[in-house]
Amino acid sequence: MTLTAFRPLLKTTAIAAIACAVLASCSTLIGPRDVNVSLAKMQQGLERRFPIDKRVLSVLDVKLTQPQLSLQPERERVALSVDASVMPPFIRQTWRGSLAMSGRLVLDAQRNAVYLSEASVDKVNIAALDESQQRQFAKVASLVADQLMHETPIYTFKPEELRYAGVQFVPTRIQTTSSGLTVTFEPVK
Repeated sequence: MTLTAFRPLLKTTAIAAIACAVLASCSTLIGPRDVNVSLAKMQQGLERRFPIDKRVLSVLDVKLTQPQLSLQPERERVALSVDASVMPPFIRQTWRGSLAMSGRLVLDAQRNAVYLSEASVDKVNIAALDESQQRQFAKVASLVADQLMHETPIYTFKPEELRYAGVQFVPTRIQTTSSGLTVTFEPVK
């Protein structure tokens, strides 16, 4: 083969190498970006995961429905209230009421999701229970809240939210605002 036959191949290879270098440099030029996730968007994502059925202490069946999120940006927390149905053993009656809990938002970069941590039960209201039984049930509700917080993401990032301008991003920081979350994404290195 002559040198003239190699020229088109050399040009194509050179153009491909330059294009790869330009694309690689673009990923280093694109820095962190902030994305706002509204309360309504978080609410919609959470509603898809309900109802939740839990067996607590191998005895009580608890069904949680109607999740309702609210933001507490001054405390860097999110409040979550749910309707609860509790079926105690040996009683053919279901107790109905509500649970209100709150927690601090944390990122789980492995699962590309936002979860509640440091969960606390703020209020228990089960209609069939008197005040002392409500306090006792609050301890059980604490177990439910803890399980719920570890297993149920408040928001999961979609694959298209993790790509921008051909660059793969990872969520690295979140901040609670009065209207939702501000999530900082950084390019994958």
